[in-house]
Amino acid sequence: MEPRVLCVLLLVSTLALSSLAQGQLEMCVVDPHKRTNCGSPGITPSQCKDKGCCFDNTVRGVPWCFFPVAVDNPPEEECSF
Repeated sequence: MEPRVLCVLLLVSTLALSSLAQGQLEMCVVDPHKRTNCGSPGITPSQCKDKGCCFDNTVRGVPWCFFPVAVDNPPEEECSF
C-alpha cells in the first residue's frame, strides 16, 4: 500500500479507538474532592451509570456517584510524507 493510504488508515483507526477509550474510564478519573454529586444517598452503581454518571465508592466522605469530566486530548501527530 502507499504510505498515504497507510497513514489515513492509521489515523481513522486511532480516532475510532480513542473515541471508544475516551468513554467511561478517562472521563471518570476525577480527584475525589473535586467530584460533583450526581445521585442521591444509596444509589446503586447501575442506577448511577444509567444517569450517565460515574460510580466509585473507594473513597469515603466524597460523592460516589458523580458527573464525568471532559478530557482534553493531546494534538494528533501528523503523518509526514
